[in-house]
Amino acid sequence: MNITVKALNRTALLACAPFLGIMIWLLLSDIVIQLSAEAFPKPITEQTRLPESDIKHAAAGLDLAQETASQTRESIQRQLKLYKETNADMAKISSMAASQAMRPLQIYDRNITSKLGKVAGTIESDKLRAQLFYIKAENFSAYALKVKLKSKDAMTMSLGGEELGQAETTLAAVNRHGAVAGINAGGFADGRGKRYPLSTTIVDGDYVTSFEPPRADLFFVGLNEQNELIGGKFASKQQLDAKKPKFGASFVPVLLRGGSPQPIPAKWQTSPKRAPRTVIANFKDDQLLFLVADGYNESGSSGATLGEMQLLLQRYGAVDGYNLDGGGSSSLIFNGRVINKPSDGQLRKLPTHFLLFK
Repeated sequence: MNITVKALNRTALLACAPFLGIMIWLLLSDIVIQLSAEAFPKPITEQTRLPESDIKHAAAGLDLAQETASQTRESIQRQLKLYKETNADMAKISSMAASQAMRPLQIYDRNITSKLGKVAGTIESDKLRAQLFYIKAENFSAYALKVKLKSKDAMTMSLGGEELGQAETTLAAVNRHGAVAGINAGGFADGRGKRYPLSTTIVDGDYVTSFEPPRADLFFVGLNEQNELIGGKFASKQQLDAKKPKFGASFVPVLLRGGSPQPIPAKWQTSPKRAPRTVIANFKDDQLLFLVADGYNESGSSGATLGEMQLLLQRYGAVDGYNLDGGGSSSLIFNGRVINKPSDGQLRKLPTHFLLFK
């Protein structure tokens, strides 16, 4: 069967004719399409309102929430007030406890102070408290310096100059270093026109002389890193290092250990019998005590015996006591003044000095 192009065109025209007719009719006709009112959503203003009961329920919920928030705020404020009051009470209790803890120490300090007598002068700062006392014994006059160290840099020991072998008076050392008080320290030995510290000597934690084992009743005395008095006869450098010495010097002999008098070597009982003396000691609360006795000379006829110095240490309640260099070396400087009466008529130049700082 043969189908021509003309036949196909006719067939397509016949098929599309109805649709073309309808389109022409629609274009030429005036047709209006209307939608019902239900087809459109109502304006918001015209929407149905919530029932009055629901509104009251919501308002009651808001009021309850507001009341709860108010009560919570008041509870927090009460808790905060209670917290502050509790903190204040705890601070008072802590302060009271600290005060009560210090009370035994205060009572102890009053006791040892009363034994020393009337305070003749006081230097007090955040670093130390140093109290000066005048002592009138049966055979001599003396001076006591009771020191409470509050800071690690409140006390040190200086050499008598910038280098080993030099010497200066305790007053010169006090002035050079800006100290408020000074006491002569260890013994010395002269040689080649210089004055050297005797035996083991430590300054600023370093050995300025080599360590020497104990001999001829020599001992080492000084302070450790906790400002505690350390002293005695140390058989080895390791034994001394274990004490962590900060500074110290050497002399003879040990006078008191644990509150008990130590035997005084025969030589030191008579050579000399009496003399100006300087002693360092400590109390149970680690306060320090320096005693300096006056004497007119070193001939043995004036000043104090070592036995008398022991008795003073015991009377004042000292724990450990060590004899320092005496005679013309005895020096006590307090608040810029020379307190004792040097037996040489003037202060002697020395290689080591204990210094106190305000």
